[in-house]
Amino acid sequence: MAWKILLPQEIMSEGRALLQNAGHTIIDGRGFETTDVLADMKEHQPDAMIVRITPITREVIEANPNLKVIVRHGAGFDALDVKACHDNGVQALYAPVANSTSVAETALLLILEMSRNVTVLHNTWVQDYYKAKLKVRKNTLSGKTVGIIGCGNIGSRLAKRALAMEMNVLAYDPYKPAPAFPDGVEVVRDLDRIFKESDYVSVHTPNTPVTRDMVNKNTLAMMKPTAFLINTARGGCVVEEDLYDACKNGMIAGAGLDAIRKEPVDPNNPLLTLDNVIIYPHIGGNTTEAAHRASYFAAMGVQEVYEGKEPTWPIHDVDYATAPTYTDTQKPDTKPSGMFDF
Repeated sequence: MAWKILLPQEIMSEGRALLQNAGHTIIDGRGFETTDVLADMKEHQPDAMIVRITPITREVIEANPNLKVIVRHGAGFDALDVKACHDNGVQALYAPVANSTSVAETALLLILEMSRNVTVLHNTWVQDYYKAKLKVRKNTLSGKTVGIIGCGNIGSRLAKRALAMEMNVLAYDPYKPAPAFPDGVEVVRDLDRIFKESDYVSVHTPNTPVTRDMVNKNTLAMMKPTAFLINTARGGCVVEEDLYDACKNGMIAGAGLDAIRKEPVDPNNPLLTLDNVIIYPHIGGNTTEAAHRASYFAAMGVQEVYEGKEPTWPIHDVDYATAPTYTDTQKPDTKPSGMFDF
């Protein structure tokens, strides 16, 4: 017997077609908020759900005893109560590689925008062309160092792109053995080195008890006054009050953010007042190509569970505080070309 599948937000045509061709009934949700999904759960009692942006709480999961699987449409899943899923026999899946490339590109875009001081240029050049051209700070990436915190699907892709731009890459990920890092990366096991030595610190971690508030006044104080923070991961990893103070007072040069603590953004967020901070509306994984992949992979996950197969991308319970870690290091055989190579 086919399933009823709830879509709180629309998915792309490939995913929808996969489910419909398998005979399933698609239920289009009534709205984006958690309360909307809760109402749909109670009314329709679906067997499965693919969710894009709505926070899914224990109350939502336990409102439907018929629920068998929830798939997170993308790589991040901190808005899904995974423990509540597993406590209630609901399989939790995600699509970790669907948008990895687009998020890595977004991180690189923010690095480029910060390097060229885009916000100040935009606000200056029409009124004072020569000031914008000759006096506003602009930097070259070649020869600079990017420090990547979390070198999984996204961090690894950023590393390769940074290396192609002749940057030095330091990477920190205690849960990954050194040989698994991309070639050309220097693997470091001391997180302080990332903050102290990098011209760009780029965060690519989930929001866990270990990483929550990881970027704070103490770690920001380690950074160079010419360095930038880039966060395309989760807002919970950064103490925003500390970041505001650091950017406003020149402790660091600025920040490029695709993730903040409260989304949608609070119009009164003081970070919005700074011209050395760029904030995107969490669009790193929202390219057309990524959305098509994520929709198909999410639908594929539902179908795998329906057919009794082992799903390709399950979300596992991980205790990051006690998970095995690695201490081996790795240095690149050759360094990227420096700023004076012609």
